[in-house]
Amino acid sequence: MSELATYTFENNISLITMDDGKANVMSLQMLKDLNSALDRAEQEASPVILAGRENMFSGGFDLGVFKSGDNDLIVEMLTLGAELSHRMLGFPVPIIAACTGHAIAMGTFVLLSCDYRIGANGKSKFGANEVAIGLTVPYFAIEVVKNRITNKHRSKTVGLAHIYDVNEALEAGFLDQVVEPDQVLAAATLKAEEILKLDMDAHKNSKTRLREPMLTTLREAIDKDVEVWKLRQL
Repeated sequence: MSELATYTFENNISLITMDDGKANVMSLQMLKDLNSALDRAEQEASPVILAGRENMFSGGFDLGVFKSGDNDLIVEMLTLGAELSHRMLGFPVPIIAACTGHAIAMGTFVLLSCDYRIGANGKSKFGANEVAIGLTVPYFAIEVVKNRITNKHRSKTVGLAHIYDVNEALEAGFLDQVVEPDQVLAAATLKAEEILKLDMDAHKNSKTRLREPMLTTLREAIDKDVEVWKLRQL
């Protein structure tokens, strides 16, 4: 099986590109490939760009795993997704999202776990649609929303499954910057080049101080989620 998340390193910048040919779902294989790519990026100790495929960042968890009825696989996928979010939020070097299109459900939480997020102008949609499809939003995802989305949008995001267009997403905190679709990767590269001027040790230490309370709470939330998931109370 070819990698669903490929890694390249050039000009002191790590580029991780997600591409499953479809919706870039957070399948078990995608999650494992992302972690492998992050392992390599961590060794380089340089800024990371996380990019999607054309018109799609990620459509969220693999619904096929949910439909399989295999609870062990479901718990493994959900846990890997939650742990990925925790890892990214505490990652020792900056992660820039080159959000090339839609970011839905777990795709949104991956996006929110990046340090700086650049989105594509146009018809891209953003949001947590769990409630709309009969799923309860996980504790870990709620913690991510509480810390990354502006206060007035949290209830709409979690409880009402509101789907945001690109301008709303910028205002709510899903994105930090919006550029034309063909400029997303270039803009992310430019931001990474700016970040290269920073001291990475100082970045790591400062991020740790800023996010330590959040990461502690997020760890507790993940542990609570795993208990719920094992009981199949999704």
